[in-house]
Amino acid sequence: MALGASSAKTVEEEADSATDRTGAGQLKRRLGRADLRAVPEARRALRELLRHWGRPGRSEIAELLTSELVTNALIHTDDDAVLTAIVSPHGLRVEVRDFVGQRPRMRTPNADDSTHGRGLLLVQSLADAWGVRTHGVGKAVWFELGADAA
Repeated sequence: MALGASSAKTVEEEADSATDRTGAGQLKRRLGRADLRAVPEARRALRELLRHWGRPGRSEIAELLTSELVTNALIHTDDDAVLTAIVSPHGLRVEVRDFVGQRPRMRTPNADDSTHGRGLLLVQSLADAWGVRTHGVGKAVWFELGADAA
């Protein structure tokens, strides 16, 4: 997973978030290669999209899992990525698509390294569903959360 370049301009140009009266909405962002500024920007945009969604704590979990997927894409690939979040009154689906064919792998975290190897374990533990979908060039790592899950 990976990202980079001039995300501030890219995020502004490609802003596509809207929520209708039913609580459905979508967020789509192009993330520049290796640009770690995209992580807090993605969290902020998702927080805005989920402002009135789900039970207490669900949007915080969504932000955490989204930042894990975005960070993985930025660190483990050397190309742009695309973040898509689709929200409805019943659930949320977040997908980070990159253009590198190598599939992510679960790692056992090293006790001496507090910053690596925990992202997909968090996704697996906290998401209602998650997976990896291959596409023509690259893959999409996704997760889903139900709005009413405890």
